[in-house]
Amino acid sequence: MDYVAALVPPVVMAVAFIALIVTIVKSQGGQNKSKEDAAVDAVLGRTDAAHQEPKAHGA
Repeated sequence: MDYVAALVPPVVMAVAFIALIVTIVKSQGGQNKSKEDAAVDAVLGRTDAAHQEPKAHGA
């Protein structure tokens, strides 16, 4: 019976991991995809603008 006790935790973790991946895949796209994409583009635009600001001499 030791082998059953040794196999239970990896099997439970594998099932939980598969459920997580399925949830992530199912939540991609859908009605809110354009809103999510716009939010990501806005954040990326802000970070790009912050990196391109001119720096003062001597700083």
